[in-house]
This record gives sequence, C-alpha cells and structure tokens, in this order.
Amino acid sequence: MVVRIRLARFGCRNRPFYRVMAADSRSPRDGKHLEVLGYYNPLPGKDGGKRMGLKFDRVKYWLSVGAQPSDPVQRILFRAGLLPPPPMLAMARKGGARDRRPIHPMTGQPLDLEGVTIVDSDAPEGDAEESKDEVAS
Repeated sequence: MVVRIRLARFGCRNRPFYRVMAADSRSPRDGKHLEVLGYYNPLPGKDGGKRMGLKFDRVKYWLSVGAQPSDPVQRILFRAGLLPPPPMLAMARKGGARDRRPIHPMTGQPLDLEGVTIVDSDAPEGDAEESKDEVAS
C-alpha cells in the first residue's frame, strides 16, 4: 500500500476548499482516507492571502514512514517550510525550448548565475559566445 499525501476537494462550485489528507494511492480523490492533516483555502481572504493550516507533527510522521506528497501538496509543504524547494525550470516561451536557468522558488524569477556553465545546453559553445556578442552590441 502506497500512502500519498494529497488534496481532497470540498466546498461548492466556484468556491473550492481543500483538505490535506493521507490516503491510499488507489482510493478516489474524495474517498476513503487514513488521516486529515490540514486544510488549504486557495481563495484570498480579507487580507488578500491564501489560508492554510497543517498539523506539522503528523505531516512529518507520514513523510518519515514513506508517504509521497502530490505535486500541489509538495508546493504547500515547501511554503510551510517542511520540504526543500521542488526543482523548477523557467520557460522561454509557450511551446518553445525551455530556459535552462534555475528559477527562484519564491519569486519565480530566473536566477543569474555568473560563471556557471550549463552542460545540457541545446546550442553549441561557439554559437553561445556569438550570441552574447550580438546582444552586447
């Protein structure tokens, strides 16, 4: 049995509200669960922020016994400070080649790392230097 930490949707139409659940990976989204670990309200409150509440000790327990968080829960746990940032890459344009620079997990802006060479670049090394000269002039 693989345990997943995932969101179960509650609330009415156009007003979602989610509970963070520990559940068997084979059970349906809103079906049987093992434990309720918290909540997440994506709609902004009066202060303009999204609200969430977690039982930190229980989340740490489930992670320690091998539970795997879903992607949205992984982002929520990162914002809460329980997990390291998920790996992300910035996109150059929709449908185009990906920008290989890492992005800052909180702001979403690409990081400029001076002097760092990227190994799996699509362009050959000679073309990269020529394009830098074109941009500079």
